[in-house]
Amino acid sequence: MTSIAMIEAAAGRAADRVRRTPLLSSPFLDDIAGRRLFVKAEALQHTGSFKFRGAWSAISALSPEIRARGVIAFSSGNHAQGVAHAAALHGISSVIIMPEDAPRMKIDNTAALGAEVVLYDRAGGEDRDAIGARLSAERGLTLIKPFDNAEVIAGQGTTGLEIAEQATAKGVTQADVLVCCGGGGLTSGIALALEARAPGLRPRPCEPEGFDDVTRSLAAGARATNPSPTGSICDAILTPSPGELTLPVMQRLCGPGLVVSDDEALEAMALAWSRLKLVLEPGGAVALAAALFRHETITGDAVIAVASGGNVDASVFARALARLG
Repeated sequence: MTSIAMIEAAAGRAADRVRRTPLLSSPFLDDIAGRRLFVKAEALQHTGSFKFRGAWSAISALSPEIRARGVIAFSSGNHAQGVAHAAALHGISSVIIMPEDAPRMKIDNTAALGAEVVLYDRAGGEDRDAIGARLSAERGLTLIKPFDNAEVIAGQGTTGLEIAEQATAKGVTQADVLVCCGGGGLTSGIALALEARAPGLRPRPCEPEGFDDVTRSLAAGARATNPSPTGSICDAILTPSPGELTLPVMQRLCGPGLVVSDDEALEAMALAWSRLKLVLEPGGAVALAAALFRHETITGDAVIAVASGGNVDASVFARALARLG
């Protein structure tokens, strides 16, 4: 299991590679949220999302002999780009398994970062885990899972270390920390970091309607699954169910989940651009959407929302900006 010591070690290995992203604010967003609202801008991270943190952590933790054989990962796009870039910086090969219906920009960017991209039909029932296991065995590659990997969780936890320091500097010691949540790697990593460094900050997973497996799992006390692999514009955080490693951490440390609509995610994207000049993708905007549009379920005079990614296709971004009139 991931520990605070592993998170601190990941931070040490990433010191000259991972960006320290800012904690942004706007009085206009404060008015909508009904409290001070701070946005952790992980969309400004290398490759446009927090995923680079976990990818760098996992690859840098491998022994030189194993790392030299190359790595493999599966992702709808953000983990793909993070692993591809981290692998390239280490001078090793990477194979990335991506769904055919992933945003074209994410597929193209992953290939441009040097990865071999293998596409699969998730709507048709192809099993990415089986494809990954087969290629790993055939080529001797190390599989870097998107969230059920202790070193990946440790890397994502470095976000929480930064939040703890930045919140303290702004005088925030008691607040909900809203996190865009798919399989739970970022949420659980942040939760572990905050437990050790800022226990007054409570993480809460945020998900799109119809794909709220983590929220339902926390409420039921047992793993829930989503009925469909697709059907939301929040592609970056659509996973079948919470991770085996991440769910126990979230059950122990997280508050209740929050669920927003695709329309609310688009509205949050528009507001992030107009008030913070921050480009977000739908899946990276659900925590901000929850802070803005589910504020009645949040207590305290401050809230922190993690804007987890900004890799958005132009057409989807145009849909969001059209809401500004």
